[in-house]
Amino acid sequence: MKKTITVFGSAKPVDGDDEFKIAYELGSSLAQNNFDVCTGGYQGIMNAVSKGAVEKGGEAAGVVVNGWGSIQSKYLTKIIKCENLFERISKLIELGDGYVILQGGTGTLLELSAVWELTNKKFVGKKPIVCFGKMWKEIVSLIDNQLTKESRETGLIKTVNNIENAVKYLKENL
Repeated sequence: MKKTITVFGSAKPVDGDDEFKIAYELGSSLAQNNFDVCTGGYQGIMNAVSKGAVEKGGEAAGVVVNGWGSIQSKYLTKIIKCENLFERISKLIELGDGYVILQGGTGTLLELSAVWELTNKKFVGKKPIVCFGKMWKEIVSLIDNQLTKESRETGLIKTVNNIENAVKYLKENL
């Protein structure tokens, strides 16, 4: 059975932006490595990941919120509807066998925080979590330092600067 990677990231990048290209490359590489993808189902990074995966023969599930009015990705092969943001985040975490966090703002930070805390508190099984890029590397380092002070588990997040290393880490840990 194929594993599913939930990808979190900004809804803002458009085709041609570096962040969009990275997300498209990630979706393509995941599909080529026998993974399906799951995203929040809308535009930006979510659309790019879905497009990349579907164009390489993978499946792309989108977890959307009823009544948001945002434009859903046309590349979704499955749509899962939720009633609110917190149900959506829970479903995205539930569906993922592993996670990749790409560039994003406070919504993406919320998603990373949720999956990290649920893993740290052992509410979900230990699954690979990969953060891509300099911004997340700095944030992960800061939080791991605090977790060390609190005598809590660190090292739950792998930070990478290229798609190849992200996919390699997922393959080795799933």
